[in-house]
Amino acid sequence: MIVFPNGKINLGLSIINKRADGLHNIESLLYPAPIYDALEFKPSSKFSIEISGIPIPGNMADNILFKSWKLLHDQYQIPPVEIKLLKGIPLGSGLGGGSSDAVFLLKILTTHFELGLEKEKMLNYAATLGSDCAFFLENTPAIIKGRGEFVQPVNLSLKGMHLVIVCPDLQISTQEAFSNSKPAKKHFMIENIVNKPVEQWQDILVNDFEKTTFEKYPLLQTIKDTLLSNGAAYASLTGSGAAIYGLFSQSVNIKKYFPDYFVRNGILK
Repeated sequence: MIVFPNGKINLGLSIINKRADGLHNIESLLYPAPIYDALEFKPSSKFSIEISGIPIPGNMADNILFKSWKLLHDQYQIPPVEIKLLKGIPLGSGLGGGSSDAVFLLKILTTHFELGLEKEKMLNYAATLGSDCAFFLENTPAIIKGRGEFVQPVNLSLKGMHLVIVCPDLQISTQEAFSNSKPAKKHFMIENIVNKPVEQWQDILVNDFEKTTFEKYPLLQTIKDTLLSNGAAYASLTGSGAAIYGLFSQSVNIKKYFPDYFVRNGILK
């Protein structure tokens, strides 16, 4: 079975406060992005993961795909599987590729082995795997809260808008991003802002990670400015990562400005 886990972009991100467990509560609106990995699995006598495309460092025990399989293996004794992953979504980019991979695997394993899990249980499992994971269960526009485990679907359509993603050769870990950022003194109601025309978002729909991240990596500010100067109705850092995206009314060639960087164009659904 082959599936194509997609990425996401963040439309605004507020760091609300620091939790007692050392993590942070956030609020953000996530929107599915047309950027993909390719994931295939089949039953096997021994668990294995074969990765091609963008390399993923670390050992198997730390791999989120292994954690996704092991969660169901420990709970329901599903057999080993052989996994092949063609990685197309950059790591540390804030595009949610790892979370998407884990949830897509969780869903296809649940279907293949006929586990019949209820939605609430799937949400709990997804939240166990990672902060953005719960969003990818429904994979539709939604406001997330808490660590990302609370998901509230929203009626927002950016269908037909052209998305440009630019990601330099940087990997910004979530831990690094949070350690350098502080909760904003004022918080905005994302659902109120996104009801306005996209062209009005730029100065009021804010990602709280931008300030400190741009100070440390000025290149990201340059990328954002380039997108805006080329006609983006809105441009922003996505999540806590290194990718900057722009929303355009028509196709635009941004690759010519950043020939050595990861640049992807797509049309939102």
